[in-house]
Amino acid sequence: MEAHKQSQQSGELSFARADKSTLVVRLVGDWHLRHGLPSAALVEKQLDAAPKPTRLTFDAADLRDWDSGLLTFLIGISELCHKRKLPADWSPLPEGVRSLIQLAEAVPEKTGARAEVSHSTFIEELGHEAISYAQGLDDFLRFFGEVTIAFAKLPFGKARFRRVDLMIIIQDCGANAFGIVTLVTFLVGVILAFEGAVQLQQFGATIFVADLVGIAMSRDMGAMMAAIIMAGRTGAAFAAQLGSMKVTQEIDALTTMGISPLEFLVLPRVLALFLMIPLLCVYSDCLGVAGGALVSATMLHIPLGTYLRETRAAVTLTDIFGGVFKAAVYGIIIAVAGCLRGFQCGDSSSAVGDAATEAVVTGVVYVIVACGIFAFIFNVIGI
Repeated sequence: MEAHKQSQQSGELSFARADKSTLVVRLVGDWHLRHGLPSAALVEKQLDAAPKPTRLTFDAADLRDWDSGLLTFLIGISELCHKRKLPADWSPLPEGVRSLIQLAEAVPEKTGARAEVSHSTFIEELGHEAISYAQGLDDFLRFFGEVTIAFAKLPFGKARFRRVDLMIIIQDCGANAFGIVTLVTFLVGVILAFEGAVQLQQFGATIFVADLVGIAMSRDMGAMMAAIIMAGRTGAAFAAQLGSMKVTQEIDALTTMGISPLEFLVLPRVLALFLMIPLLCVYSDCLGVAGGALVSATMLHIPLGTYLRETRAAVTLTDIFGGVFKAAVYGIIIAVAGCLRGFQCGDSSSAVGDAATEAVVTGVVYVIVACGIFAFIFNVIGI
């Protein structure tokens, strides 16, 4: 069987031979025009393949939602069959589809009625991208709601997952991530201090480098850098793990056994990242301050004790706990994005890599959006 997949959210098209003379066109999934659909040229290629079929039929057992895009595709197949005088069996299709196809074939097309195909304009492309992002946000929010329902079962002990899996994921999200978090956040502190020192030296206010680094790291940069690191490291890993399980049909096996994949696979991952990112955020804050202290001691000749006292005077508990709260939210966003892309993974090995890439992009974009929202809200309430 040869399969053709347009995208993770659009319909799938595959072919089979019931016998040497009958070509079976199998329609799977949601066939929506806004997602992009396979071309009838794929069917034409199969009709020309040896041995050439003398009859065409359909398999629509796994066809779900559809719109006019499916009708356009089927009418294109109908035209191919008419040109080749090839009989087509439309009976396996849904009744509504058959009725519309019969109506389209009963009324002949007027000469010149079909518009010439033109290239998409910038506005059209922009509209398609906006619809795609809106659909992606809708999928994210739906999946987030399902995860929230699974979380509601956790306090009552009704969520089914293995505690050992949670411990393994916590180790991977926490202790195993210390190395990369140490390197990146320390360098961020060094960069912030260096850039601040260059400007503050002009006013003789170099001591305020401690304020700059301490406040920036505790309020935003510590949580943000930890989240971006975990999106690229752990979010992609979640998508790849769940994508591989989907390709090997392990997720379908869990469903068959009556075990919720959301509870068994997603819940421990979200919980682990929710618990570990706040700790990594505090660790990032300390490393950023240490990086600033290094620059202050070597470039500005500020004693370590003076630097730490100035940092302690500038940074408040509100700044620290605000950053920790942001980090916890970022952790949920990254975990949900990674698991969602894993569940949306296609059925091929290459789709696993695509899912991991999309998980990183989705996680980072949503984290930055959340950071902007937090900045606005915290400013309004005066934090």
